[in-house]
Amino acid sequence: MIARTLAVSCAVWVGFPIAARAQTDTSAAPESHMAPTAQYLMPRDSEIAFARSAAPSAVSRDAKILVLAARGYETAVPGTNGFVCLVARSWDLAVTRPSATFWNPKIRVAKCYNAQGAQTRLPLYMMKTEWALAGASEAEIGAREKAAWADGTLKEDAVPGAMAYMMSNRSWGVGASAGPWRPHLMFYYPTGQAPNWGANLDGSPIASSRTSGSAETTVYFVVVPLWSDGSPAPALAP
Repeated sequence: MIARTLAVSCAVWVGFPIAARAQTDTSAAPESHMAPTAQYLMPRDSEIAFARSAAPSAVSRDAKILVLAARGYETAVPGTNGFVCLVARSWDLAVTRPSATFWNPKIRVAKCYNAQGAQTRLPLYMMKTEWALAGASEAEIGAREKAAWADGTLKEDAVPGAMAYMMSNRSWGVGASAGPWRPHLMFYYPTGQAPNWGANLDGSPIASSRTSGSAETTVYFVVVPLWSDGSPAPALAP
């Protein structure tokens, strides 16, 4: 039953892969538009530490760190090892989400991509960030994303070796119940390889989900037992 439980959790977070904590209180978010930009921002040093918590310190201490500012993400730390860590906001969700979720300022999820993952996964999110901060509605963001896939601005992105760490116990996302989820790694591969991974099978700790916008890329979620700081995470339900 492990993989079934994991697959359900994956489905809860379609465009914004699994969050380390569930978020059910969306009352603070506007119903149809972005909240004031200040509600999405964090103190710079706090955001750097939060972003680094996505991965073990051996990875994140030498990573490039991006932080959100009023006009978009800025490089706070240049980095030397090819990894890129950041705290993603709610508009990384699929636009099919209810507006109160898509614009919820409380949603913040730390991710740390390797070089291949940053190359393939960050362009869309950076575009959506630019559009959101410029005042686009979620419908407009969805239309622009669709057009970017159609005109080749965005391309299918199953680059060999693309992966990301999501091991922060500080992240808040969306889910069926409040409380911490589990630390995990994400691997991006061409669609149709789930049998090669043993993904979504009873007893398997691996689940898969189609990535947002791409018809040819699937992300594989691999749960790990520890948060990035080395503390134990909750066990998967049997």
